[in-house]
Order: sequence, then C-alpha cells, then structure tokens
Amino acid sequence: MAYKIISDLNLQGKKVFMRVDFNVPLDKATGTEITSDTRIRAALPSIQLALDNGAAVVLASHLGRPEGKRVATMSLKPVAARLAELLGRPVAMAADCVGPEIEALAAALKPGEVLLLENLRYHAEEEANDVSFSKQLAALADVYVNDAFGTAHRAQASTAGIVAYVSESAAGLLMDKELTWLSKATATPAHPYVAIVGGAKISGKIDVVENFLRLADKVLIGGAMAYTFFKAQGKQVGGSLVEDEKLDLAKETMAKAAGKLMLPLDHVIASSFSAEAETKTVDVDEPVPAGWLGLDIGPKTIAAYSAQIAGAKLIVWNGPMGVFELEPFANGTLSVGRAVANSAAVSIVGGGDSEKAIKKAGIGAKLSHVSTGGGASLEFLSGLKLPGVEALGGI
Repeated sequence: MAYKIISDLNLQGKKVFMRVDFNVPLDKATGTEITSDTRIRAALPSIQLALDNGAAVVLASHLGRPEGKRVATMSLKPVAARLAELLGRPVAMAADCVGPEIEALAAALKPGEVLLLENLRYHAEEEANDVSFSKQLAALADVYVNDAFGTAHRAQASTAGIVAYVSESAAGLLMDKELTWLSKATATPAHPYVAIVGGAKISGKIDVVENFLRLADKVLIGGAMAYTFFKAQGKQVGGSLVEDEKLDLAKETMAKAAGKLMLPLDHVIASSFSAEAETKTVDVDEPVPAGWLGLDIGPKTIAAYSAQIAGAKLIVWNGPMGVFELEPFANGTLSVGRAVANSAAVSIVGGGDSEKAIKKAGIGAKLSHVSTGGGASLEFLSGLKLPGVEALGGI
C-alpha cells in the first residue's frame, strides 16, 4: 500500500485529528437513542492505539444529511456518551467543529484525552471541500488519520481537503483493513471467483457488474435489478420494478457477458408489495400477470446459485436477492447468505442492505469480511478511485 497507516506514525505528545464514521442509526421517535453502535465499535482500535501511544485525539464525523444547518436530531451528543462507555474514559463533546472556542478546546487537550467535534455537515463547507474550512479543521491537530472508510468515496474537507494542511497523514486501522480485504477482490483475486449482485436498480450497480464480468468467473444477479434484464430479453414482467431507460444498457451487458452472467431461473411473484399479498413461485419464462410483481428469487435459482457458491474460492456479495425485509420474500437472500457462510471460500460482503441481511440471517461470524461502507465498497469494487484514499497517497 502506498499510504501510511496510523501505526507508522510517532504519536507521542501529538494531537491527532481522526476522521471516523459515526453516522449511526438513531431511533426515529426519540432522535437520541442509538439503535446500532457497530460503526462506533469499528473505530475503537484506531482510537485506542492513538491513546495508548500518548496522543490526544480529536474525533470528527458527520451524522445524517443536515445540509449545512444545525439539526438537533442529527447531533453527535448521543455518540459521545456511547463512546465514553466503550472507551471507559470521558469524551468531551464540542458545541461545533470549527471556530475560536473549538480551537481553544483542542489546544487544551492533553495526552489520553478525547474530544468529539459536533456534526461536520452542520457546515455546508464540509461537503463542498472548502479550502478555508479544511484549514480550520487542520489547525486543530498535528497529524491526520482517516479511519472513515464509509466516506472515503467523498472528496470533502474532512476526507480529502484537510490533508494538504497537516504535516503527516495516515489511514486508520479500519480503513486499512477495508482496503486490504477489498483489494483481494480487485487486485489478484483467487479463482473460481463468484460475484453476487442484488438490489433494486441496474443504474446504481452497472459499473460494479461490468467490473465483475471482467474479473470474476460468474456473476449472479438477484433483486429487482433482474427485471430490467428480463424485460430486455422480451419477458413479460408485470408490475415488477424496471428501469425502461436502461433496457439498451442491459442488452449490451448481456451481449458482452460471455456466459458469465447468471439470471434467476424462477421467482416469487406477488399480487402487491405487501407481506399479506397473494404469492406464487413460477419460472421466469412464465408471463407475470398485470399488477403482479417479482419480489424474490425462487428455489431453482437458490439451488443453481448455491452450486456456484459451493465451488468458489472467492465470493463477493453486494445487495439482497429480494425484499428480505418482508418475511414472505426473505428466503432467497437468507438462503444465498447461508450458502456463502457455509462455503470454504474467502467471502467479502459489501455494506448497506447486505449488512442488514447478514444480521437477519445471523451469519456474520462465518464471513471473512463485512464492509462498513456500502457506497465506498461499491465504488471500490467498480474499479473507481476513492478520493479519501487518494488523498492519503493511494493504494
């Protein structure tokens, strides 16, 4: 790797500005109760390493999409409280992330102390990668560490702009772990290599599908995105979700797939998008009645996909096979997940909905790596450069 990692730095007596991903889900009713602290826990090794090596730590993150305004329900205060519990030491909570008061707080920070800045995105300058804002953030510390893989695909002040104004910068342990694992799928992948791609739309996944067709031996398609391919083949898909403007793209992709692309053989169709709807399992060649829609892969597809998965040495999975949030349409995703978990292959799973499906299936411990960054992992697997990584020196 071209970038340095946090353990390469001399942190004794230094102030470390650490960009973390504390964009945690909060209970919608209260706006203050954290419903999953996975992202906080993921940052602990880097924070603890800095503290153990005599540093003071200034932590920065966004939460939600406040779009440059102070939104009380998107404050990081609940995170400060939870982080203090997990670290077993006080975490000071700043009222903002820039300005004279914040500079004074950071300047007074002693080795072993932790300061959490308020939501970076309360300032529009963060997402705009504003030079002045970047300089203000950089002034709070001696060295910069980016441990927020989940925002590495964004060129923002705290992920990219700040690097030009600090003396040293490095990747955190989580960032390095993510890049090391995901590179196994893109740099020198083991074969047979099976990629599983699901989700709603082909438009959000076409780059990753095309990169997988270049790198992998088989690409298994599931989720609603399959119906754009089916319609492009002339199949009658009823009321299933289709991106009509992407039909030509689907045809082009299938034409150059060279037998690598596998589409579902059968599916579970429903009379409406509801857990109470009437359902049928039918072959994909059978016309879907008007008003009915496909919501999961069927047993023939599960068997065919599971056979490919069983023979793989490397599996990369991004996106569910159906509407797994509704019980009647969860079987495809959960069955594919279990097949991946039971495989002897190295298994790498993208974040987002895939992570939720893994939790539902209870298979997380059997997978090699589950990414903390949905969008970032998707862009990396698509072959794109990540601005947050390039700013550190690239891979």
